Amino acid sequence: MKFCLSIIGVMVCLLASTVSANDKVIRIYHDSDYTSHSSSADAMKMGFLTALDEIDYKIGDYKIEFIKKDHRGNVVRSHRTMKQYLKDPKALFILGGLHSPPYIKYRQYINDNGILLLVPWAAGGPITRHPNSNNWVFRLSVDDTKAGLRISDYAVNSKKCNAPHLLLEDTGWGKSNLKTITNYFESTLSITPEVTWFNWNTKENAAKSILREIAKSDSDCVIFVGNAIEGAVFMTAMTEVEQFDLPILSHWGITGGNFPQKLGSSTLSKLDLSFIQSCFSFVSSEETQFSQSVFARGQKLFPEALKDYRSLKSPTGFTHAYDLAKVAIQAMREIPLSDDMVQNRKLLKEKLEALNTPVKGLIKTYQKPYSAFTQSNSDAHEALGLSNLCMAKFTPDGVIEVMQNTSR
Repeated sequence: MKFCLSIIGVMVCLLASTVSANDKVIRIYHDSDYTSHSSSADAMKMGFLTALDEIDYKIGDYKIEFIKKDHRGNVVRSHRTMKQYLKDPKALFILGGLHSPPYIKYRQYINDNGILLLVPWAAGGPITRHPNSNNWVFRLSVDDTKAGLRISDYAVNSKKCNAPHLLLEDTGWGKSNLKTITNYFESTLSITPEVTWFNWNTKENAAKSILREIAKSDSDCVIFVGNAIEGAVFMTAMTEVEQFDLPILSHWGITGGNFPQKLGSSTLSKLDLSFIQSCFSFVSSEETQFSQSVFARGQKLFPEALKDYRSLKSPTGFTHAYDLAKVAIQAMREIPLSDDMVQNRKLLKEKLEALNTPVKGLIKTYQKPYSAFTQSNSDAHEALGLSNLCMAKFTPDGVIEVMQNTSR
């Protein structure tokens, strides 16, 4: 069976090409946007495969195949991958991608059909909160029920923003952030922020029109929730609209594509822009022997993409996918894998909820990362908490630096 990921995945391609029809195989589907937000998809792929390389792509008697599925930011294409997964007798779980809308829209379908979904990026709050114990979605990423708190707290306490204007994409992801951020400002400052919604593929003129209206208001900062494509349009327009000099506090969607390359160093330098990330960074965190060894292994697999720490694009995609792979690998080692993949999925779900073996990752060592979901334990399927979230910034050359002191 020939199995190729991409040019930068040649080593994995050569390994998978030796798998015959009679071999015991586990397939992991990566449902992600490899077209419009390829840097995030590639970063997740590289992080996950770096962890798989540590175990020689094998659990017990089973070889592991990583299947790239490009949904192109389209919820219908993502749903199609889910259907294909259900028909594949060798598919164990789906690794999610950047976009929240597919997993919010099809949350009921995912859980009704026992689709084991592990999420290293999509941050929408509802994704992991199916309202009963039949919950098949696990996340190791930013969670919007916490992200809005960290962004809002930083806006108030570090940027002295007392009248934010929320600039939100009109999707389930944007709406989940509206709730969290509004609750923060209503409870903390007794104000309800003004809100402007925008759609995917908003163009320059529309963005400038929106920004002129915000500039006329009494707002003293902008909280932005959107992805890299629209983020680049709005941030560029901010430097071109007269009298628009407000601080921008952003969700991390802007880091999932070629945002810094589109803006360029001159535009980036004009912006007072900060955004949320998890608190580990190859660039700005303290270097350890462990982090060095992880990156060195990644470099051997992907030498062009990982020339050095600063060359890694969408770095949290790599970090989250690596850590999530380590957790999944440990859980897989602790269940009796068989050729009955439906049973394997059930056992793996149960083991993830009861995993007690410490797992060393880049962000932290995971001590019981998940538990059984109940409505009174709404964070049961969240491996990261508020203390793991920091704010970050771009250097003029587009490298992400995490500001470690923003987590409190």
